[in-house]
Amino acid sequence: MTNKPLIVITGASSGFGAEIAKIFNEAGFPELLLSRRTQKIKELPLDFSNVLVEEVDVTDKEQFETAVNKAVAKFGPVDLLVNNAGLMLLGNIQNQDPKEWQTMLDTNVMGVLNGMQIVLNEMIERQSGTIINMSSLAGKKTFTNHAAYVASKYGVHGLTETVREEVSGKNVRVAVVAPGAAETELLTHVTDEGALESYQEWKNAMGGVVLDPKHVAEVVKFIYDMPQDVTIREIDIAPTRQDS
Repeated sequence: MTNKPLIVITGASSGFGAEIAKIFNEAGFPELLLSRRTQKIKELPLDFSNVLVEEVDVTDKEQFETAVNKAVAKFGPVDLLVNNAGLMLLGNIQNQDPKEWQTMLDTNVMGVLNGMQIVLNEMIERQSGTIINMSSLAGKKTFTNHAAYVASKYGVHGLTETVREEVSGKNVRVAVVAPGAAETELLTHVTDEGALESYQEWKNAMGGVVLDPKHVAEVVKFIYDMPQDVTIREIDIAPTRQDS
């Protein structure tokens, strides 16, 4: 057991989420790790003595809230929520299946809103707590074959800043992290071969070097480690060779 506060991470089975889980676990924080693929979380090199793993689809608010309440009953109030769960389904709007648009909007936007609503009232009441929403550079600039994804991540940027303004007077911190090209599993869900080929060409133009997710996790920890009266509102992080 630990006297440190509870950290909740969505999409914790791989990529940024897995690395964020590792860095807070190493620091001795109790964690609620959420994913639709819990077996992958259980395979991570973690000390599970103060970790609760729950299978959750963040678009299902009731399921999400039940998992959070279970962790709160065990570890105490949520001090940090990292809304990391997300999908990147690349494709050109002229021929992309609209179901992919809806899937991204549901996960990337509604999932974030669900998480924030679940934890915010309690944070406001005790005037402490942090929410970090994982967005993307595609949340502030455009990329070819990213229209629906860009729409969802612009939404994450917009809702994050709006809520930050709304709760800042209650000493609750809300921040956004916007990574560039990174080595994650996001591309494994892309069905448009042309979009994948274009992305690979773009990656090759950078020398094939993209972000290691562990550095994104370090950024999340850095934001959290600031005093409660300091909010780092946004950090953009990308490979040095990425010019867009």
